[in-house]
Amino acid sequence: MKRPGPVSRFAAPLKLFAQRFNFLFLIAAAIGLMVLGKAETAVVERMRMLVADAFVPILGAIARPVATVNQALDRVNEVIHVHAENARLREENERLLQWQSVARKLEAENKSLRDMLHFTPEASVSYVSARVVGHGGGSFLRAVLVTAGSGDGVAKGQAAVTGDGLVGRVSEVGQRSARVLLITDINSLVPVVLETSRDRAVLSGDNSERPRLLFLPPTARPQVGERVTTSGHGGVFPAGLPVGVVVAAGDGGVRVQPFVDLDRLEHVRLVEYGLGGTLPVSAPPPAPRRGR
Repeated sequence: MKRPGPVSRFAAPLKLFAQRFNFLFLIAAAIGLMVLGKAETAVVERMRMLVADAFVPILGAIARPVATVNQALDRVNEVIHVHAENARLREENERLLQWQSVARKLEAENKSLRDMLHFTPEASVSYVSARVVGHGGGSFLRAVLVTAGSGDGVAKGQAAVTGDGLVGRVSEVGQRSARVLLITDINSLVPVVLETSRDRAVLSGDNSERPRLLFLPPTARPQVGERVTTSGHGGVFPAGLPVGVVVAAGDGGVRVQPFVDLDRLEHVRLVEYGLGGTLPVSAPPPAPRRGR
């Protein structure tokens, strides 16, 4: 077994002494620093600042990673917050888009209804407003289907109008729907008058976008741009309903552009003017004669 050297034998008592009296030494040192701080304040502050200056770079180096970690945590929190905010904004945006669609639909519907209010019928008439739900296309039919029928007071022969002018007349009626024959249909004949010259004619549809004027007087000289209105003859339509404007007057005949865009109808007003009219009415079969 190795025997301890002289240095170890000398250091052992000192180590034992320090272990026994280190607490008392620390107390004495603290008291001494307190007394020195009271007696030499400037010296203590200078020493304290020297120690602080010496440790500032070390503390700064230690603080950088901590600050970096804190910044990273803050960014993670921001990303989480932004993700949640984006999800909320997407939901809100979808709701707003839905409301925007509803608002546009209501705006278009209100505009259509406001346009119909431009034409004010006489006080003695009655009318029903209806939505157009079907268009009869093709080469042989110019008619629309509307959401009002006999249950709403609609009857065959009633005029169909909008705020811009005449659309046509009711040709067929069901309980909850009706078919409106447009003024451009080949079966449509409307007595009209030229607004300026007061020449009378018949507006005849031919399944084109611009119906013709027939049966003009030989002396009539219709001018392009002249307005055409109903004349009231025949008792089907009252006088003065706007129909269209003359757009062609030559060898190809007199053509009229309707005021109403018949390809974009959304709502119509079915008006009962109380006119008997000259529409064909089916007569009841005669009663059988009894022999004597």
